[in-house]
Amino acid sequence: MRRLSGRHAKAGSEKPRPAGSRLAARGSRPNISRRVLDLPPYLFADLDRLKQAAIQKGVDVISLGIGDPDLPTPAPVVEALARAARKPENHRYPSYEGLLSFRTAAAKWCGRRFGIAVNSETEVVSLIGSKEGIAHAPLAFLNPGDAALVPDPGYPVYRTSVLFAGGRPVTLPLLEKNGFKPDLGSLSRKLPARCRMMFVNYPNNPTGAGATLDFFQELADFARRRGIIVCHDAAYTEVHFGEDSQHPPSFLQAEGAGEIGIEFHSLSKTCNMTGWRIGFAIGNRDLVGALGKIKTNIDSGVFQAIQEAGIAAFQIAGEHVRMMSGIYAERLAVVQDGLRSAGIEFCRTDGTFYVWAKVPKGHTSMEFAKKVLDRTGVVVTPGHGFGQFGEGYFRITITQDVARLQEAMSRLKALR
Repeated sequence: MRRLSGRHAKAGSEKPRPAGSRLAARGSRPNISRRVLDLPPYLFADLDRLKQAAIQKGVDVISLGIGDPDLPTPAPVVEALARAARKPENHRYPSYEGLLSFRTAAAKWCGRRFGIAVNSETEVVSLIGSKEGIAHAPLAFLNPGDAALVPDPGYPVYRTSVLFAGGRPVTLPLLEKNGFKPDLGSLSRKLPARCRMMFVNYPNNPTGAGATLDFFQELADFARRRGIIVCHDAAYTEVHFGEDSQHPPSFLQAEGAGEIGIEFHSLSKTCNMTGWRIGFAIGNRDLVGALGKIKTNIDSGVFQAIQEAGIAAFQIAGEHVRMMSGIYAERLAVVQDGLRSAGIEFCRTDGTFYVWAKVPKGHTSMEFAKKVLDRTGVVVTPGHGFGQFGEGYFRITITQDVARLQEAMSRLKALR
């Protein structure tokens, strides 16, 4: 090999610099996409930072912020996972659309629960949690520049998923005077151009409002006339209160909804499986197929052992939901009584494990949430994080045991 000399030899004698050191020295930054730079901070990540800062100061924090069930996953589901995880055939890539046995179990559960017929081969796709399906839906249904109606207040992922797909999120106000449902009559008169899809969510996060089958029928008729795809986030249909209360319906129970609808379900809330990341979508076969096609190009499906555990969850879901609903009903009463004692107004909760309450006068929702955390160590979610129409409200989650909820309410009362 020819020996280098002169400046080349000198350069070659230098110690190699760490990768990226030149960029750091010049103060340069890598090019980040505009869609990422334009995103607001994710609400729950922001709350977690504030909570962790309080914990580091030694505060006894009671978190009523994120909706993460504290109740354990039912034992039969855990045992089913343990058995399935030992099967070598489950250690390989899963099927993209989900095990047919899982999809069949999901379809049968929908038949028992909602009285709807679902073809397990063409009208069901497994999801890595319903959030994943919701986030990918606009990629399947929107072209760049198309509009999508996004509920406000609402789950932040609806809006960001539309932005990621190059669509135009159009605010769909949910007002207390309308029972936190969209005013479809008003919407008919001012529908945005190129409106291709809309998100709805009942029982509703964050307001706790429910929807009747009559409302879903009105929505289905509206969407069919306008050629709009309805994406119903049904994650909370199994969180309702009391044996005698009406079970929340599926959007797909409405006549004609199967022509324009897709519905997202989750075992996260139904069987306390938030960390497992397992859900499914059902509905119009073309919509389910389009979502499945997006997924085959983005992810490799759900670990098959978790799908087998999901089958076990469907088998015990009815009994588990009845037990869980009784626990949540007791907790809801504790929070509502505590808010009354603290002089804080709140809205009716038909379902979900949330209470949507009104911020006392003289505060924004974020100011109030920070005040509550600073003075009481209780974490609540400011309403503005769910959209402009969430301002003036805050959300409480009842995923703590009764003793902790009573303590939290006692602290709120002392704040007056």
